[in-house]
Amino acid sequence: MSPESFSDSPALSKPAPADSQTAATSVPTTAGRTLLNYAVVLAALLYLDRVCISQSQSLISAELGLTKADMGVVMMMFSLAYAIFEIPGGWLGDRIGPRRVLTRIVIWWSAFTMATGLAAGFWSLTVMRFLFGVGEAGAFPNLTKAFSNWFVGDDRTRAQAIMWLAARWGGALTPLLVVFVLDVVNWRESFYIFGALGFFWAFFFFRWFRDRPDQHPGVNAAELLRLANPEQRTVSGHGDVGAPWKKFFTNRSVWLLCLQYACLSYGFWFYLTWLPTYIKEEFGMKEADRYLAGALAGLPLFLAGVSVYLTGKVTPWLIQRVGSVARVRRGLGAAGCGLASLMLVVSVTQHNPVLAMLAMGVSCFGNDMAMPGSWTAVMDLGGRYAGTLAGIMNMMGMVGGLLAPWTIPLILEAAGDWQVPILVLAAAYFVGSLAWLGIDPVTPIDQT
Repeated sequence: MSPESFSDSPALSKPAPADSQTAATSVPTTAGRTLLNYAVVLAALLYLDRVCISQSQSLISAELGLTKADMGVVMMMFSLAYAIFEIPGGWLGDRIGPRRVLTRIVIWWSAFTMATGLAAGFWSLTVMRFLFGVGEAGAFPNLTKAFSNWFVGDDRTRAQAIMWLAARWGGALTPLLVVFVLDVVNWRESFYIFGALGFFWAFFFFRWFRDRPDQHPGVNAAELLRLANPEQRTVSGHGDVGAPWKKFFTNRSVWLLCLQYACLSYGFWFYLTWLPTYIKEEFGMKEADRYLAGALAGLPLFLAGVSVYLTGKVTPWLIQRVGSVARVRRGLGAAGCGLASLMLVVSVTQHNPVLAMLAMGVSCFGNDMAMPGSWTAVMDLGGRYAGTLAGIMNMMGMVGGLLAPWTIPLILEAAGDWQVPILVLAAAYFVGSLAWLGIDPVTPIDQT
């Protein structure tokens, strides 16, 4: 990481060591990288637990006697819970710190991932997925809060990019992993296996992590000096009384940021829920083709991961060349959503499954060009309320995530083929591209 790393952290309020010359010449620790490693693993686990149901839904439907519409409601209930509890999860991280919140919610969602394997019918499966969504809701807002405390400047964008790379590749590998696991165990036991992994993460994370770097025993004096930069604004750790709700809900950029994220999520949740079904039905994939179908289902998320990482890497260079953080973030967001829209239109013209998935993969690539800028904008606009604002944006994003699994089978039933739902997704991305043109992604709401 760059020498300017972490300068926006609460450690600014801690006095510099008395023997600053000695501290400056010692080797700084790399606790920030360890935090990023924990975030990477959690992001991959989050998408693994979230996506595994889409790959096994045909087995679940057959055993429990569920229709496509029933499964759409089941997956919608996860999204509904996720949307409802986004703001409370982010707000709680601002109040008591991300360490305690992340530990509790990972234990919660892991328990209900395992409980999904106990479902006996439509209603029990619906309840389990709703409660699973309650847990997952607070993950990204609280990781964003942790990044806000530990990282600054370009390192925030890089951290978000690497975390989302892990999330996307976790989702990309899930279809093949689920196919392999289902060759060994039944669908119920697969949920027990996937859910158990989160308990290990929560145990080790709680032992290691602290909400602020100046509270961490693994951060030495040299690293604290590297954190200290009087030119950067100070961000409080947590415990602030009340979020500026009026400023949140009267700020145009906040509304447009939420709108574009809802459009991104509407498109993206197709890949998380109905893509395996689309591949099997549109291209006549049989049981013998299950590994090929799994690989094709993972391709869009794989390219999304490549995109989010490359965007994080190239953004600082573009900012240096263009001379404006706002213009670069706005341009990448608008271009990404536009590319996502265009390539979905291209995909429906392809009759070869590999070419169609490549087109959808490029669409997903465009989707994730907007991701680092979206979440970095949350940190810059939200300041000490970054967790709460992250919850607001992700909640509005989950409105799209809620509508996608529910409306896609309804549109499919009304239209009679898969082309119409795909074109609806393309239209949503186009709206997101327009929304980016009106966003100021850098000015804190306290200054508006």
